Amino acid sequence: MADGGAPYGASIVEAPLASQASAFDSFAIRELGVPQAVLMENAGRQAAYLVQRMFPTGRVVGFVGAGNNGGDALVLLRTLQGWGRSVEAVMTSHREGPDALLHGWPVPRSGPGDLQGLEARLAGAVIIDGILGTGIQGPPRSVAAATIEMINRCPTQAVVALDTPSGVDGDTGAVPGAVVRADVTVAFGWPKLGTLLHPARPFAGRILAVEIGFPPVHRTDWARVITSGWAEAALPRRSSDTHKNRVGALCLLAGSAMPGAAVLAARSAFRAGCGVVRVGGTAEMRSLLLEACPEAIWFDADDRVALLDAVEASTALAAGPGMGTHDAARNRLDHLLRGRSTQGLVLDADALSMVAPAESNPVEGPVLVTPHPGEMARLTASAVAEVQADRPGSARRLAKRTGWAVLLKGAPSLVAGPDGRLMVAMLGSSDLAVAGMGDVLTGAASALVAQGIDVFTAGALALHLTGRSAWTAGKGVSLTPTDVISGLADAIAEQPAPAPPHAPFVTFDQPSPR
Repeated sequence: MADGGAPYGASIVEAPLASQASAFDSFAIRELGVPQAVLMENAGRQAAYLVQRMFPTGRVVGFVGAGNNGGDALVLLRTLQGWGRSVEAVMTSHREGPDALLHGWPVPRSGPGDLQGLEARLAGAVIIDGILGTGIQGPPRSVAAATIEMINRCPTQAVVALDTPSGVDGDTGAVPGAVVRADVTVAFGWPKLGTLLHPARPFAGRILAVEIGFPPVHRTDWARVITSGWAEAALPRRSSDTHKNRVGALCLLAGSAMPGAAVLAARSAFRAGCGVVRVGGTAEMRSLLLEACPEAIWFDADDRVALLDAVEASTALAAGPGMGTHDAARNRLDHLLRGRSTQGLVLDADALSMVAPAESNPVEGPVLVTPHPGEMARLTASAVAEVQADRPGSARRLAKRTGWAVLLKGAPSLVAGPDGRLMVAMLGSSDLAVAGMGDVLTGAASALVAQGIDVFTAGALALHLTGRSAWTAGKGVSLTPTDVISGLADAIAEQPAPAPPHAPFVTFDQPSPR
């Protein structure tokens, strides 16, 4: 549905846990008087429209469970039958009949008992997964599990899951047992956070969220998706009479352990709009830096006066790329932190190792940390497996304990704020799994902080800009950090895609992960 295949999202796209969405559904019905039948009718008809538009031919076979998810599937089947499609409902759980949701339409119904005969009827059909709802906990039971496995092995035309693929934990993204492998997931109201997380994400396929009549949400504990519309509104704007020192001055503390990291971060900062970038490092890296990034101003990080002068002249500070963790590097970081006043600070790479564990080395003021899971484990004095088991919770807990904004890299990358906010990147890709991408992200984020953007927003914006640049580069596994830096200008200038004119009720459209 998105223009040109690019991801689309309205300016504000919530991504609640499945349990949060379910609680809000009950609140809307019980407290606000929104009829449940209206929500179910809207959900089923919106999903039917998308099925008809995306897969306009072939039989449609819906697997119908006992809950609201099954009811949505029945509305979809009834609607498509009314539009002339051949449909069948396969009941995977008992529902009282005749079902009022069918409005008298004679939708053929069968049970899953004869799996062999049913399997033959699924060849080439469009399958609708309404087996299990968002309230599932633990692996699917025997009948549901056998049905899911049959769906996955059949040569179907397409599989469309309603709200979440059956077998996915919509809170955590866990896949504890059999799970439907969907080509498309149509989410009602909002994409559920669990479907955006791994290991569930590949099973959801293309995710579309549709508006079905929920009242507006006023919840700060719900996650949000970083969309082009949100990013365009949050980007810094320059006045026409400005100059280089008024559009951001960055002091970047790097090192000679990996001098290329300093080059990537500095070049990224300039591309992200920073007016002045001062890079502190060792004498050995001076010629390399100035040859690769002549715009940068180099200073000797071992000269304490020069370091403090650079800190004082800057509107934002960053430390980590290529620094190393030896005593000299620790002294440089210590001098930077002692000389800092109120500037926003971005800590990455080796700097994270030097402040770990976080609670033993408190750094106050506006701080953005950008750890990968291993660095996150060191910051939180935990195991990588613990971090990965609950990535949103891990980021939120560290942010709350330290007062920092926490950008946890991964699939997907997340940004948590100390106030409980959480934003999820929608443009992550395995193409970004290349050394040096973190340095590009650090440069972009610190440049945005230097331009006056708060550290939480800067982290989310940097994820969007680097992700969008990587997406449009189209290089696949050949993508390099230099490609991403080169594409930042276009990512900044890009206008968000308009809502699809043929389906204005679609509020979010994210292609399958790659």
